[in-house]
Amino acid sequence: MLYDILQDDEFAAILRSHAVEIIQYLFEKGEEFAVIADLSQVTFDPMIPKEIYDALPEFPLFILANYTYESAKLENGNLVFEAGFGSENFGSFVTIPVEAIVQIIVDETPIFANLTATLKKKRTYKNSMEALLSNPENRKFLKKK
Repeated sequence: MLYDILQDDEFAAILRSHAVEIIQYLFEKGEEFAVIADLSQVTFDPMIPKEIYDALPEFPLFILANYTYESAKLENGNLVFEAGFGSENFGSFVTIPVEAIVQIIVDETPIFANLTATLKKKRTYKNSMEALLSNPENRKFLKKK
């Protein structure tokens, strides 16, 4: 049941909307915060150096404080901000789709969690035969003419 709920597009839309509302609230209150996001969905402009990118975990923590917070905004369904990376503080604009945000954190405490951000959508099949044949081992069950 839980897996089905987490796979449901309507539930994902609810969580996405909730994340947007929380981020807007934090901006209105002038409250700095952090997000954990799915790196596979994050973009950098310009791209950060390869050695820095390769060192990032699958779900990095981005702390929006000081200048990074001041540059942050919600734009076209994305959280966008400028941040510095590495010892040379390489500047890049970071774009995170709201649905890729796994957690929103204030004062080291998660205030929002999006379990759908880490799931890959389950594969859908047009019919039961396609599902059956998706596993090559099942071909042996077909009748030979």
